[in-house]
Amino acid sequence: MGLPMASRLVASGFDVRGADLSEASRAAFAAAGGRAVETASEAVSGASMVVTMLPNAAIVADVLVGSGGAAASLPPGALVVDMSSSAPFKTRELGDKLAKRGVGLIDAPVSGGVSRAKEGTLAIMAGGDSAAIERARPVLSAMGKSIFVTGLLGSGHAMKALNNYVSASGLVAACEALMVGRAFGLDAETIVDVLNVSTGRNNSTETKLKPFVVSESFASGFAIGLMAKDIRTAADLADELGLPASEMSQSAALWEQAAQMLGKGADHTEIYRYLASPRQ
Repeated sequence: MGLPMASRLVASGFDVRGADLSEASRAAFAAAGGRAVETASEAVSGASMVVTMLPNAAIVADVLVGSGGAAASLPPGALVVDMSSSAPFKTRELGDKLAKRGVGLIDAPVSGGVSRAKEGTLAIMAGGDSAAIERARPVLSAMGKSIFVTGLLGSGHAMKALNNYVSASGLVAACEALMVGRAFGLDAETIVDVLNVSTGRNNSTETKLKPFVVSESFASGFAIGLMAKDIRTAADLADELGLPASEMSQSAALWEQAAQMLGKGADHTEIYRYLASPRQ
């Protein structure tokens, strides 16, 4: 996701330095017109605004404020825009640490997948100080079509986790319907076509079943380990708030088991393979 998003910033005229652990990713970013560097500290040095797009809250915190963290290279008044899918309360903790350095933080996770990242039409959920969000709006607008101001710091990350929980639940339901229908003798294409003109229609039936599941390409570009992490974030949030959310807990466990069986790097649409596999 980070590469097409950074490429949209370059295409919109922003001067962007980008860092990634992958040499191939750095080369691809350079080919897109960006300035690729090897370390996060080198990327953010002297920058007025920093965008992070990383796997989880722990990695975001480590990169910014861990030992040798990149935040030490930021000038006072700089703004960090965390577009990762992170844990809401961890985001607030990070905000406090950055504030002590004179650096601002907003959370602005995205939804839409790789295809919409390439198009610059992502949905963005922005949490934090309203003035800081407005300051970041030109940058966000280069990557997204719909920008929702969700509230206090961490609220964007909360909304993203809840969205992915609902999305994942829809995918599981669609895959189970496809599996049972096929076993009964229904044609897979017919199952999807009927769902998409009926009340069972959802994002997964519209955009994932035929291209990735029925075709068995399983190539949506979003890893099952990341989906499992996002659903666990939603379930943990419910626990932290003292709310009963049994479906979230069960969903988190299901996706974690699937990621363990298939490997965290497997595509998240391979949940169909897990659901269709014999299990004790």
